[in-house]
Amino acid sequence: MIQPVILCGGSGTRLWPRSRKDYPKPFLPLVGERTLFEATLDRCADPQQFASPIVVAGEAHVHHILAQSGDDATLIVEPAAKNTAPAIALAAAHLPPDTVMLVCPSDHHIADDAAFIAAAQSAVRLARQNWMVAFGITPDSPETGYGYILRGEAIDGGHRIARFVEKPDRARAEEFLTDGGYSWNGGIFAFGAGAFLSELATHRPEMAEAVQRSVVDASREGSILRPAANPFAEIVAESVDYAVMENTDNAAVVPADMGWSDIGSWKALRDVRPHDANGNAVIGAGELIDCCNVMVETDGPRVSVIGLQDVIVVVDGDEVMVTTAAGSQKVGTLKGAVNQ
Repeated sequence: MIQPVILCGGSGTRLWPRSRKDYPKPFLPLVGERTLFEATLDRCADPQQFASPIVVAGEAHVHHILAQSGDDATLIVEPAAKNTAPAIALAAAHLPPDTVMLVCPSDHHIADDAAFIAAAQSAVRLARQNWMVAFGITPDSPETGYGYILRGEAIDGGHRIARFVEKPDRARAEEFLTDGGYSWNGGIFAFGAGAFLSELATHRPEMAEAVQRSVVDASREGSILRPAANPFAEIVAESVDYAVMENTDNAAVVPADMGWSDIGSWKALRDVRPHDANGNAVIGAGELIDCCNVMVETDGPRVSVIGLQDVIVVVDGDEVMVTTAAGSQKVGTLKGAVNQ
């Protein structure tokens, strides 16, 4: 059985005003009727392949998770936000060492579930051979907002990772796309629970030791586990990429062409939503005339747009946000988004 580990974190400020700190994007129905979190659970729901999920999240999101995850999930409540490496370690420490974990963010969109399952099966096969496996998303544009993975020699259904590359500028991203040997790092991983903890102990021993102490002193109430706060507070926050994946000698990548998006901006959300022949998408009361690649989302007032292109308009309650698609990455810096 594959053990899904769903990571719920972040404030979702880049999708303000729809997403807010107390109601961030994983728990919103942004693409279709199911929330991104519910869709993540749905992809790992086949009892013939997957065990009941483990969800790792902060206290602020517990009520959303309980409302949307049903009765099967185990919830591990992080005492503090410490990025992905400690969060994954909390889950790994509660599992038998030979368990294969499939680590998924809760706020990504995947259009092709069958392709996701196929990639997961390939990744699990490698994880059972002690590889630490990342999903390599097949790029279709020179994106500068993602990290990249350079594929090395072929191994059973995947490749060794030759190197990780930080978010590039536009020129380098275009080179990567032309080269064909690079994938986006989608933040989805598979590895054995014991193998992960062993790698963490090798490369970040202080983090591994603090996680173990936090788990030993954890409290439990039904399906909710609360690791001890004091040991966890000692941890220096770090991503799994930096703490483990870029240090291990056993890093591998499997290709995943599955219609993936991290929904990291309003532009990214616009691109995955259904749209008309001119690329326009409207949710709520909106009217577009002579527009191209315009998205309108409103929960109340009618929004009318004429003669614009690559513009996004969002109305949520008493907040109105207007941006170009190119400027959408800066939404999280708005005072309204910061203060929420």
